[in-house]
Amino acid sequence: MSYQLPALDYDLKALEPHLSSEILELHHGKHHAAYVAGANTTLEKLADARQGKDFGKINQLSKDLAFHLSGHVLHALFWKNLGPNGGGDPGGALAEQINRDFGSIDGFREQFTAAAMGIQGSGWAALSWEPVAGQLLVHQVYDHQTNFGQGTTPILVLDMWEHAFYLQYRNVKADWVKGYWNIVNWQDVADRLARVSKGPAAV
Repeated sequence: MSYQLPALDYDLKALEPHLSSEILELHHGKHHAAYVAGANTTLEKLADARQGKDFGKINQLSKDLAFHLSGHVLHALFWKNLGPNGGGDPGGALAEQINRDFGSIDGFREQFTAAAMGIQGSGWAALSWEPVAGQLLVHQVYDHQTNFGQGTTPILVLDMWEHAFYLQYRNVKADWVKGYWNIVNWQDVADRLARVSKGPAAV
């Protein structure tokens, strides 16, 4: 079954002024769509390689699939993490877990912001559930698919690739991160935590 570009849950202008409609249209309709197409094309090439027993291509095709598929998954999560009625602080069980694992909401936000600002090149900041210890962790994702613990599940992500902000914020990444906190859909993050925290441990 091929991967599909998910529709947005809100209008292109719904996240303004923190994220412009121009960026959202290009980011979703062009960049995200390209990762979807790349994942599907790579799956076709893998099928051809298996059929022709041309396994010399496996290493590169596996890397290509990891890149495109991870790009698709992270972007699909990113759009759900955002909302026109976002911002403020989380509440309920999510706030309790964040306070337990980071000391405070402000402490979490500062660490997440530092992770985003500290990315060298292209990548993401992520808040993920780690099932072995049963805790939330903040980490960086370089490009789309590296530098996180196996078994962790992201529940909140921030795209720090230049295409996510440059048309609006130019090279002032800090302003993009400040804007992001005003459109975070905490209900989506809370729902994701509720689901993943009930799952089995990775080991």
